[in-house]
Amino acid sequence: MTRVIAHRGASGHRPEHSRGAYELAVELGADAIEPDLVPTKDGVLVLRHENEVSGTTDVAERPEFAHLRTTKTVDGQSVTGWFTEDMTWDEVRTLRVRERLPELRPASAAHDGEGTVLRLEDLLGILDAAPRAVGLVAEVKHATFFDRAGFPMAQLLDDALGDAGWRGDERLTVESFEKTVLRRLGSRGTGGRLVYLQEARGSAADEVAAHGSAAPSWASERTDEALAAFAGEFHGISVDLRTLMAGADTVSVDDARPVRSVVVDRAHAVGLAVYTWTLRPENRFLPAPLRRGGDVAAHGDWERWFTSVVRTGVDGVFADHPDLAVRARSLVEGATG
Repeated sequence: MTRVIAHRGASGHRPEHSRGAYELAVELGADAIEPDLVPTKDGVLVLRHENEVSGTTDVAERPEFAHLRTTKTVDGQSVTGWFTEDMTWDEVRTLRVRERLPELRPASAAHDGEGTVLRLEDLLGILDAAPRAVGLVAEVKHATFFDRAGFPMAQLLDDALGDAGWRGDERLTVESFEKTVLRRLGSRGTGGRLVYLQEARGSAADEVAAHGSAAPSWASERTDEALAAFAGEFHGISVDLRTLMAGADTVSVDDARPVRSVVVDRAHAVGLAVYTWTLRPENRFLPAPLRRGGDVAAHGDWERWFTSVVRTGVDGVFADHPDLAVRARSLVEGATG
């Protein structure tokens, strides 16, 4: 059965990584919740998609933090704003969260300011209190960048999980776009499933740091030989939807027929699970044939898209609206059962 993973919580309904988004994801039937992990100045892992937080908090409107605005190069990209690693946890915890895409999701933006930035242990508490088993799929962000800045992400995560009683928990999955931090977690005995994230193009930051322009591309790490090697140390890989659905017909196929995905077929052949990101129902994020009307914020034929993705046999899907992904999975199971 394809697992439904709430992407940054139920982030289509509430500001991402907020308590409201996480708690709603549990209510809506998500099998697991995905937080992104970045550190504070004093080494606390907080839940933000990026370490630059002006797009998802009110930090830019807080005069007491004006002096912290700066520009950094993160994984080769120049970024200007306010960074979690320049603020203590006591400072970060005062920031109010807000919707990242307010024009696209005004209903979610109506909840701006209702919550503050959370720590990893806050989310673990929510999961421990859930009325059913809900997993954690934690993404370690910018591990090489943070390692060089004095924040050993594998150690910080291992310590936080251990303190909360989650070290080795069967509900745990850790993912990253960098293999080095995953390997370090494996060597520490942190436990859980390790999943290697891959972009469609480009190279991993740890590989670029080690090999420069000779770094292997993510595409080259999807060969049969590379996948077979990964199967010996990782539980699975996670790829973007375009890579997953390359060549698949998502418009005219029979709803009861499997959809072939080369990546799924080849990864499964060597024993790797496959995950994909991110299912979103708005026209802006759908393939052109599945858009309906001219409003980019309106929902298009998401049902066709979501069910097509599930019918590839992918092991897990990340979704901003976990309720819609759960419905799509039910439709597929009903058609094939």
